[in-house]
Amino acid sequence: MRRFADADVLAGWIAERLGPEIVTGLPLGIGKATHVANALFARAKADPSLRLEILTALTLERPRASSDLQARMLKPFVKRVFEGYVELDYAEALRCDGLPDNVHVSEFFVNSGKWLSNTAVQQHYTSVNYTSVAPDIILRRPINLLAQLIAVDESGPQPRYSLSSNPDITLDVLPELKARREAKAKFLFVGQVNRDLPFMPGSAEMPAEAFDAILDDPSAEFPVFTVPRNPVSTADYVAGLHAASLIRDGGTLQIGIGSLGDAVTYALILRHRHNALFRELLARITDEQRETAPFEEGLYASSEMFVDGFLDLYDAGILKRRSASGPVLHSAFFAGSRDFLNRLKAMPEERRRDFDMTAVSFTNALYGGEEEKRRDRVHARFLNNAMKVDVLGAAQSDTLGDGRVVSGVGGQHDFVEQALALRGANSVIMVHSHRISDGEAEPNIVWQLDRTTIPRHMRDVVVTEYGVAWLKGASDGECIERMAAIADHRFAKDLIAKARSAGKLAKGVEVHAGANRPERLRDLLAGPRRDGFFPDFPFGSDFTSEERTALKALSHLKQCGHSKTALARTFASGLFARPDASQQAALDRLEIGTGIKDRVYRALLLGAWRAAG
Repeated sequence: MRRFADADVLAGWIAERLGPEIVTGLPLGIGKATHVANALFARAKADPSLRLEILTALTLERPRASSDLQARMLKPFVKRVFEGYVELDYAEALRCDGLPDNVHVSEFFVNSGKWLSNTAVQQHYTSVNYTSVAPDIILRRPINLLAQLIAVDESGPQPRYSLSSNPDITLDVLPELKARREAKAKFLFVGQVNRDLPFMPGSAEMPAEAFDAILDDPSAEFPVFTVPRNPVSTADYVAGLHAASLIRDGGTLQIGIGSLGDAVTYALILRHRHNALFRELLARITDEQRETAPFEEGLYASSEMFVDGFLDLYDAGILKRRSASGPVLHSAFFAGSRDFLNRLKAMPEERRRDFDMTAVSFTNALYGGEEEKRRDRVHARFLNNAMKVDVLGAAQSDTLGDGRVVSGVGGQHDFVEQALALRGANSVIMVHSHRISDGEAEPNIVWQLDRTTIPRHMRDVVVTEYGVAWLKGASDGECIERMAAIADHRFAKDLIAKARSAGKLAKGVEVHAGANRPERLRDLLAGPRRDGFFPDFPFGSDFTSEERTALKALSHLKQCGHSKTALARTFASGLFARPDASQQAALDRLEIGTGIKDRVYRALLLGAWRAAG
């Protein structure tokens, strides 16, 4: 193993050994060896005879503003939260349509909604399940370089290394790639040390000799990318209450990142610590028999992604059921807030061993050690989000109707497939009943999807803020009834009419969705909110109080979109309004002055606050 203290020197060493064609795999998310990748990109940019191919996913960038108001909000926030983060140069080149002809970038999962207008990214996206990345992308190509960000533990006589955030694909492909080298194929495994990464023991730990080279340069270390937690809406919270009542004590859990995942986490903790309130609220939204008891045996987690919520459940004494091998969580990669990373780093190593970062083939599939996995994954509930679901149970989660990719399939299909194979398990698709686009409500439960991520024959459970639809084993007519019953009242009648017109629903069937109204949800949480429950940011925030207030208004303006009618209505509502103290502080934070443009902004923001309530 060679040690390097300069990324450019390391890039030269790599090029010398691999020749004029470098096909490199970079882990998704925060696991990319950024300085190694940037040095190789610079070398390829300067030398057209060098061909560089990058296979990766989820290239993370600082948030970007799409309007003047957003820029006023984001500029100080980004400077404060992302200061020191090093961007990937190939991403900037893609943004500016400046990728050299001798550099090719292909991703199997992209940062959600950030690349919709980029033709190069859209054309070179590869659609595969997470478990298929290793056999169908990495091992099918002549890959000759893996470059990964790694953590180091220097508490002992010799440094110890860990794949930390991203053992996911690496553990699955490394043995075969090294075997190819034994058969005289070129291959290098390179690590870049970053001490901001938590050292994760267990499956992610790697001996120094496993690497061909390690870049350990303090000047090349940087704060890794963090994901600020978003506000949790009323609809999120009520959907979370429904989902939390599906989780059995002693069972297995998977959740994702974002406000819906935080809502489920909050509801599970509410069920455990404030059980009477949880039962009361649940009784007001359903008469079904659900899971409502506090957690005695606790939960085990098998999730492709280790997110903040699992740490919150661990600290609450809920994530505590041990697998046969000991850990309470197995996961393939992690991403989270700054608080998430700091909490992991501050833990004694023995507690960090409760979270085993491992191969994606372990978390996302049953094959390989299947008997033990089945014993561990009892009463599994795999929760994933979708953009839309149709009345027959198919889900659209990653792609728009015109084929543009919003994010990617990732592991969603893997977990749906796994739930169907496990007795007593459920795949739970969570979706908001509707969204606001250009100031108008549009349904997310629809008659027909234009793209499908999960097909109808794999339907199981769908959760919205208005209830739970049990679809596994149900007929098409039953699915339509149950999906219409959890739709927003404004769209349920149309769904029923289309079903009857198509002969999929008997004329005498009645579906009651009249109570499925946003105001009913607000009334449900109003009392508990006065007592301090269900705050906008239940687990803390990277945003200041002024920024949190501003976010409420900016979110409403985003929903107005390009609708002149919606914007005019908002402007008129705020034209003569007076800000309260918190709103004035937010106006000051956004530097709203007295010029003509700023007076328009002021009216829009005040109107947005009135609309947001």
